[in-house]
Amino acid sequence: MILAPLFGIGLVTAAALGPALGPEPLTLSSTQKSAAVQPLVRRATDCVVQTISADPRYRKTAELGDLIIDALPPCIMSVRAMVEGYDYYFGDGSGEEFFMGPYLELLTKALNGYTQDLSVH
Repeated sequence: MILAPLFGIGLVTAAALGPALGPEPLTLSSTQKSAAVQPLVRRATDCVVQTISADPRYRKTAELGDLIIDALPPCIMSVRAMVEGYDYYFGDGSGEEFFMGPYLELLTKALNGYTQDLSVH
C-alpha cells in the first residue's frame, strides 16, 4: 500500500528538516489561506509529475504508487515547502494530513490528466 511508505517519508522529512516558515500568520480567511498555499501545491505537483513523466516505467505500468514514492526524493524541497505551508496557515499537522489525503488524490488526477494530454498530441 502506498500510504505507509509516504507516511514514513513525510515523518523523516519533517524531523530532519524542521520548520522553514516564520511565526503564525495574522488571522486570514480560509480563502486567503488556500490562495497562499496554492503556489506551493502547484510547485510540488509540477515537480512530481515531471519526475514521473521522465521515468521510463511511467508508460509501461498503471501502478503509480511506486513511481510516486520514487519521485519524492528529487522533489523533497517543494513537497516539504507545501507541507510546511499548510502547517503554517492551517495549523500543525494539517500539512501531513493534506499530503496523505487530498494531495495524493490531486496528484493521481494530475498524472492521469498528463497521460491524457500525451495521448492527444
